Amino acid sequence: MKSLCLLSVLALLVLSLWAEPGSLMLNSVVLREPRTGRPGGQVLPPPRRRRRSWVWNQFFVLEEDPGDQPVYVGKLHSDMDKGDGQVTYYLSGEGAMSTFTIDALTGDIHAIRRLDREQQAYYTLTAQVRDRNTHLLLEPESQFIIKVQDINDNAPRFLNGPYSARVPERSPVGTSVVTVAATDADDPTYGNSARLVYTILQGLPYFSVDPKTGVVRTALPDMDREIRDRYQLVIQAKDMMGQRGGLSGTTVVTVTLTDVNDNPPRFPRTRIKAVDLDLGPNAEVVYRILDGDGLGTFRITTDPNTQEGLVTLLKNLNFENKSSYTLKIEASNRHVDTRFLLVGPFSDVTMVRLLVEDEDEPPVFSSSLSHMVVSEGAPVGTSVGSVSAHDPDGSNSPIRYAVDRKSDKEHFFDIDSSSGTIRISRCLDRELRVMHNITVLGTETLDPSQVGTAVVLISVTDVNDNAPRFASEYWTSVCENVKPGQIIQTLSAVDPDDPENGHHFLFFLTRESAVNQSFTLRDNRDNTASVLTLQSGLLRRDRSVHLLPVVIADGGSPSLSSTNTLTITVCHCGVHGNQLCGQEAPWRGGVGTATAAVLTCVLTFLGVAMVSAVVRSRRMEPQTTEYEQDIQENIVCYDDEGGGEEDTIAFDMSALRHLNHMNPPAGCGTTEPQTVTQKTRLLQEFIRKRLQEVEVDLTAPSLDSLETYAFEGSGSAAPSLSSFSSCSSSESEQNFSFLRAWGPSFRKLADLYGPRLGGGGADWTAGGGCVVSTTSKCEGKT
Repeated sequence: MKSLCLLSVLALLVLSLWAEPGSLMLNSVVLREPRTGRPGGQVLPPPRRRRRSWVWNQFFVLEEDPGDQPVYVGKLHSDMDKGDGQVTYYLSGEGAMSTFTIDALTGDIHAIRRLDREQQAYYTLTAQVRDRNTHLLLEPESQFIIKVQDINDNAPRFLNGPYSARVPERSPVGTSVVTVAATDADDPTYGNSARLVYTILQGLPYFSVDPKTGVVRTALPDMDREIRDRYQLVIQAKDMMGQRGGLSGTTVVTVTLTDVNDNPPRFPRTRIKAVDLDLGPNAEVVYRILDGDGLGTFRITTDPNTQEGLVTLLKNLNFENKSSYTLKIEASNRHVDTRFLLVGPFSDVTMVRLLVEDEDEPPVFSSSLSHMVVSEGAPVGTSVGSVSAHDPDGSNSPIRYAVDRKSDKEHFFDIDSSSGTIRISRCLDRELRVMHNITVLGTETLDPSQVGTAVVLISVTDVNDNAPRFASEYWTSVCENVKPGQIIQTLSAVDPDDPENGHHFLFFLTRESAVNQSFTLRDNRDNTASVLTLQSGLLRRDRSVHLLPVVIADGGSPSLSSTNTLTITVCHCGVHGNQLCGQEAPWRGGVGTATAAVLTCVLTFLGVAMVSAVVRSRRMEPQTTEYEQDIQENIVCYDDEGGGEEDTIAFDMSALRHLNHMNPPAGCGTTEPQTVTQKTRLLQEFIRKRLQEVEVDLTAPSLDSLETYAFEGSGSAAPSLSSFSSCSSSESEQNFSFLRAWGPSFRKLADLYGPRLGGGGADWTAGGGCVVSTTSKCEGKT
C-alpha cells in the first residue's frame, strides 16, 4: 500500500515537470491510499487532475511612450481557443478599458494612454475567457500584473536646498562642512537612471565634494576669515552615474567661516585724557560722545591703566565721501560723591576733530563675481557680456581692462580694454569644456600699480553639432541554422552632445539595406535597436559576411545622423551551440599536447600553402561591360534539383539523347544543313578563342556561363538544353513540351519553359539548378 502511494507521488512529479509550456499553474491534487472497491483487492485508478491552461504572472510596458498609437503589451491565450471565433476575452481590474484594452477575439492587450511609472508602477488586472454564445466561463479567472518599466525622465532634485554651513577658519584640508543629498524619482532598481554623482561647479579650489556621498569638505588650508568670511558653492547632482546624456540638478551652499583667536588686539587710537587731581578710584574717568557727525562711526572707552580715552572705529572710512569728523566728548567721574554735587558738575566737555587720511585704492568692480552664458555655436567675435569698474579715489583715474592669461591660457576670450566687453576669440566646444573661469583685471591708467580683479564664470551651452554613432565596435556572428525573428545583436549609440531633455535616438536602415532579405532592424524606442533575422538557413558557403548599414539619428534640431556599418559573420554551429566562424575545426577530446602541437603545425602549414595558392591564382575583377551585367542579372534560381543521371526510375532514360548523336527534332526542316554546320563551327571557334584568352589573361572576368551551362560534356547521356542547336526557322519560338515526358523530376523545368516563354527572341540555357538567359543569338558575345 505504501509503495503504491509513493509511486503515485513520483508520477505526479513527472507529470508536473513535463507539463505543457502554456500551463503555468496546476490545480491542487489530493493523494489518497488506493481504493480496493472491487473483489480481490483490485486497485481503482485515482481521479485525473485538471490543470489550468492560461495563467500569467506579469507583462511589461515602457512608460512615457511618445507614440500616438496604442502600445502593444502582450497577448492572453487559452487552450480552449481553437481560433474559430467562439471564445471571447474580457479584462477587468486597475486601468481596464481606461488605460488598457483587450481585443475580445485575439486576446491582444494594448495601452491606450501614456503611462507614468512615478504615478503608478504596476497594475493588477483579471482576465476572463467566456463562450461567445452562452457567455459562460470556459476557464477560471486569471489574475496578472502589468509592470511599468522606467525610463530616465526625472532630473535629480535637492529637496533640502539651498544649504547654509559654518566652518572655523584655518581648518585643515578635508574638514567636513555639510552633506548635500539629492533624490531622483526614477526607479533605483532598474538601470542607472537613479544613480547620482555629485560634482562642484563653483567653489573650487577652496572646497570639494565627494562624488558618491555628497559630503562637502575644505580643500585649502589656512583660509582666513579676516580676508574673506563667506563662500558660495554650486553643487550638481547628475544621474546615469554622471555619464553624458544624464539629467542633472543643482543647489547652492553658502559657507561662512567662523572666527578663531588668531590675531592680537590692536586699536586705532588718538590721545584723549582728562586730568583729575584725585587719587585712586576717585580719579577714575568715564568718557562718552555727546554729539557730533561721528555718532555711530566712532566710540570711546577708558583705558583702566592710564585713564585715557580710546577712540575706536565702528565703520569703514572713505576719504572720498568724508575727510573729517567732529566729536563732542564728555569726561566725568565714575564714582560721584553726592556731598559735593552742590559745588558744581563733576564733568567736563571738549571738542575733538578727527581727520581721515587719503590712501590710493585699487579699482573696484561693480560685481566681484559675474555669471555669463554663451552658445558653443557662437561665431568668433560674439559678445558674451561686459564688466565695469571705477576708481574709488578722488582722482577718478580711467580704467583699462585685460584678461588674466593665467586663467585663460588657450585665449578663448578677449576683452575690450576701454569698455570691458568680453568677446569670443576662439571657437568654443562644450564637449571639451563646459565652463570657463577667467579673471578680469582692472588697472588705473594714472597708476598702473593699482589693479583690481573680478571673477567671470562663462557657461557654454550645447548645440546639436555631433552625430550619434555606435556605442562600441560590434562584432556579430550568427549560426547557419538561425531561426527567423531571432535577435542576434542589440545596438546602442552615444552622442557627445548634452541635450536638455536627454538623448532620443532613432535607428533605421538605409534604403539600399532595407531590401535585405536576411536581416532587419527594430527600434526599441529606448535608445537601443535590435538586429533580427528575416530568413532561416543562412549558408556560409554562399556568403560568409554580411554588411548591414544602420542609420542613427538624434532628436536635435536640426537632427543629425550617421551611417554605421554592422558586420555580421555567418558561422558553422555545432550541436552544443559552439560557433566555428573560420576554417578551424573543433579538437576531439583525448588528443595529447604533443599531438595537438604537431597537428597545429601541419594545419598551419597547409593553411599558408592554400592561401598562397589562392593569392597566386586569384584574378582581379575588372569593370564588367554592360552586356556582361545583363547576363548576370538574367540568372533565375529555382532551387529544384533533378535526380541525376543515376536516377533511372524518376524518368525515362530513353527520352534523353546523346550530344554527339543529336538529331534535329521532329518537324524541323533540313533545307540549310551547310549553314547550320557553318554557324556551329564559328561558335566552336569563338568559344575556343575565348577559353584561351581566359587561361592566359589573369585579369579577365570569371564569367564561365558558357563553360558551365552550355554543354554537358561528351560523357553525358543527356543532350544539352541550349538553344544554340535549335533548328527553328523563325528563332523566335521553341517547344519545350518534351520536358514533361521526362518524369516528375523535370516538372519544374517544364513549367518554366512552357509555351508562355515562347517569343521574344531570347535563347535559354539550363543547368546547375539555375536558368541563364542570353540574348546574343551567338553574335560573338558571352
